[in-house]
Amino acid sequence: MKQPSTQMGGAGLILALCFAIAVFEGFDLQSMGVAAPRMRAEFGLDAAQMAWAFSAATLGTLPGALIGGRLADSIGRKTVLIISVLVFGIMSVMTAYASNFSLLLLIRFLTGLGMGGALPMMITIASEAVSEQRRATAVSIMYCGIPFGGILTSIVAMTLTADEQWRHIFYIGGFAPVLMIPLLLKFLPESHTIKTQQTNKTPFLEVLFAKERRFATLQLWVSFFCTLVVLYFLLNWLPLLMGEQGLSKIEANYVQIGYNFGGIIGSIMLGMLLDRLRMSNVVKLIYVGILVSLCCLAISPSLALLIVSAIGCGMFIVGGQSALYGLAAMFYPTSMRGTGVGSAVAIGRIGSFAGPLVAGMLLQFGSSSAMVIGYTIPLIVLAAVSALFLVSKPRPVEA
Repeated sequence: MKQPSTQMGGAGLILALCFAIAVFEGFDLQSMGVAAPRMRAEFGLDAAQMAWAFSAATLGTLPGALIGGRLADSIGRKTVLIISVLVFGIMSVMTAYASNFSLLLLIRFLTGLGMGGALPMMITIASEAVSEQRRATAVSIMYCGIPFGGILTSIVAMTLTADEQWRHIFYIGGFAPVLMIPLLLKFLPESHTIKTQQTNKTPFLEVLFAKERRFATLQLWVSFFCTLVVLYFLLNWLPLLMGEQGLSKIEANYVQIGYNFGGIIGSIMLGMLLDRLRMSNVVKLIYVGILVSLCCLAISPSLALLIVSAIGCGMFIVGGQSALYGLAAMFYPTSMRGTGVGSAVAIGRIGSFAGPLVAGMLLQFGSSSAMVIGYTIPLIVLAAVSALFLVSKPRPVEA
């Protein structure tokens, strides 16, 4: 099927808008990680409570992705995206006003609800803005905004000298996406699906588990879940893990920046390779790269090697997940893409929730940072097997 033309400014403008939203989402996602040492001291939280604080937002992304993805196929991607951006922007600002641990968890859950609705919309809109042959590249360009936002978070954190200034991170991360909403209203075109049909009449379970999509759905879910366990574990715990290894806050931020810088490189590189090479070869490269990088991160004895290892982790974990998002957009027809991608993102968000939580429990029980990193390796092997099974089968025909 011919892809919809981008009637208001072209594919470049649409990708730029989606990239900007991804930057703000990435900024907020890592705000908790860089603010954690200061918040931990102010609220008097132990490792298990910090794990819940990290995971509350990712728990909220699960219903956000499911509900947003389904609604998008009936009321439009643009509408759902704008509402989601508004919710996560306002809730990010409210994080700075949390006065106790329980309120902090509630606000972070609602922040995640908005972020969960936004991500599948960005993936779907980016993939529909270009031809089928460039979908993975488009999604990867959009998605690299998330690690770019993480770099900005670390830079902002390094400029805040006083511990009580951690709230400023959430002011920036919340007001910026809200101020962008007028641009989205003016320049973002409505989705092709809503222009051609008012409702998606395909039942939810049929979208996911019709005979021609059942296998792809299950393999995507396993790959998303396992990869995102590791991605969000590092996203949230990396600064604290580096502190456990004796690094200062500034040195830990350098490692975090390296992780995000690698994510930008990997997202673009792997997305482009996915559009140009055999998908199975790209998947093998991703997961071999993840395994090698994780092993190096666990055993690196110096700051320089830790930064290099973090760059590798970012390239293959963040970049690899970006490639998986591109694959998800390829395996569902246009009229069902919001539901299909949203469901895969929701399942992945279970992994996003579990990763930081399990890591916190392991650290609470006395595991070293190297041991916690090592525990993620079996999950990466399982994700690799599922992704290879996925790309070994032909993609469903566009409806």
